[in-house]
Amino acid sequence: MDILTEAGADTLRLRLQGDCNIYSVGELRNTLLERLREQAALELDLSAVTEFDTAGLQVLMAAKNFARLGGQSLRLSGHSPAVLSLIALYDLADWLGDPLVGTDGEAAGLS
Repeated sequence: MDILTEAGADTLRLRLQGDCNIYSVGELRNTLLERLREQAALELDLSAVTEFDTAGLQVLMAAKNFARLGGQSLRLSGHSPAVLSLIALYDLADWLGDPLVGTDGEAAGLS
C-alpha cells in the first residue's frame, strides 16, 4: 500500500493506494498516529483502496477513536467499493460518522 500526502490549507490529506489489509496496516497505523499527533485535521482518501479487510477497518476505527479523544478531526472520503462493502457488512456507517461517498462521487446507499 502506498500513502500519498497532500498538504491543504488547514487539513492534511492522505491518499491510500492499493491493498489495506493485514499485511500492510502496520505502516498505515504508524503513519496515522504520527500525523494525528502533528495535525488538528486529517482527511483519509480511500478511493484507490483495492482490497480492504477487517485489519484495515480496525486501524481506521482506532484512528477515529484516537482523533476523537484528542479533539481532532479525522475524515474519511472517497470510499472505494471494497471499503464500502466492509462498512456495510459491519453496519458501521453511523459509527464512523462520515458521509459515504464512493469513487464515482455518488452517495452510497448503505442500509
